[in-house]
Amino acid sequence: MARKPSRQGAALTHIDAGGEARMVDVSEKPATERVAVAEGRVVMSEPTLELILSGNAKKGDVLGTARVAGIMAAKRTSELIPLCHPLALTKVTLDITPDKKLVACIVRATVKVTGPTGVEMEALTAVSVACLTIYDMIKAVERGVRIEAIHLVEKKGGKSGHYRA
Repeated sequence: MARKPSRQGAALTHIDAGGEARMVDVSEKPATERVAVAEGRVVMSEPTLELILSGNAKKGDVLGTARVAGIMAAKRTSELIPLCHPLALTKVTLDITPDKKLVACIVRATVKVTGPTGVEMEALTAVSVACLTIYDMIKAVERGVRIEAIHLVEKKGGKSGHYRA
């Protein structure tokens, strides 16, 4: 798939004229429906993936725990990422799909809000924390687990319109 070029010459919105970090004022922006989808994966060995799928991991339900951790993280993004606005999220889904061909768990978050700013950071935070939770729950079995390819898949709404990776 072709990747859209970055907006050349666009100013960084979180930096003021003096070069100082600032939280963007979104009070004049209209509240619109905004959706963001992010994805990442946790790559491991076949025996580790089988352990997860069997439900016999020492720490418990790996996928269920990671799902809840990702949803919780999306709701707390403004506490974790400086300059993010606290948002009243209206939807957070976190899907984890085991992929036996890649020998990985594919983590995908969809976040929705009706508000003056987007939810890309919430979706990316949800995926990141879910992937870290999977790692944490299986690290005793396999230290070589890799977290890979965390990225924004799609965003809709707001002035910048629709983006799809």
